[in-house]
Amino acid sequence: MDTEAKPQERDRSSELPEGSEEGSRFSRIPSRFAASMSWRRTLALGAVCAVGVLLFSNFVVQPFLIPSGSMESTLQVGDRVLVNKMAYRFGSVPQRGDVVVFDGTGSFVQETSPENPVTGLLHGAAASLGLAEPAETDFVKRVVGVGGDRVVCCDKRGRVEVNGRPVNEDYLFAGDVPSRVPFDIVVPGGTLWMMGDHRSNSRDSRDHLGEPGGGMVPVDKVIGRADWLGWPLSRLGSVPGTAAFDGIRTPGSAHG
Repeated sequence: MDTEAKPQERDRSSELPEGSEEGSRFSRIPSRFAASMSWRRTLALGAVCAVGVLLFSNFVVQPFLIPSGSMESTLQVGDRVLVNKMAYRFGSVPQRGDVVVFDGTGSFVQETSPENPVTGLLHGAAASLGLAEPAETDFVKRVVGVGGDRVVCCDKRGRVEVNGRPVNEDYLFAGDVPSRVPFDIVVPGGTLWMMGDHRSNSRDSRDHLGEPGGGMVPVDKVIGRADWLGWPLSRLGSVPGTAAFDGIRTPGSAHG
């Protein structure tokens, strides 16, 4: 019979004094790991949210900072409008009276030299969230004429006429006249004649009559329709519509 005492496995935990360096080191590892994982989860969640917001802004609704008074009093300097990028995606086209944001490259401004790609990316991201002024090539104006329209200014009462019908532009800035610049144009198919609501403070299609394109904006350059006001909170709501163009017929159409 084996009577030799078997060595007992030592309980090392009993030999570690409370607060010893080895014990505290092991106790700190899980907490550090947990903190690291928490920060990683937070950063990952933040990145996913940022990408989601940018995608939403690029394809659905984009905030747009109003940098000038060319659309007063409908839109004021500092307003953030929410531009509906789905408005013209499924066969719909801009209508007379719509307030739209568009890329004016080639119509309102000449081709610009490429900017620093990093700076451009950062500015584009900020602008897409309404945190910075839009690109210098982006404009917000009202559609006054669509393809096929004859737009004339002015009739005997000083009003703009579209296809022979006077337009009572109730949205004009108080005290403004429809235009101090006379014009008589026919809008080519696939393009738009754009004017600001504050006519005396707006550089629009009238200012580019003698340039290539004649001030006409191609429909495919329209970014979206300004449907809502998102900021300031005191102006929260829909961008006011207008009935000024109701009843105007398009040439060659029996139904207008």
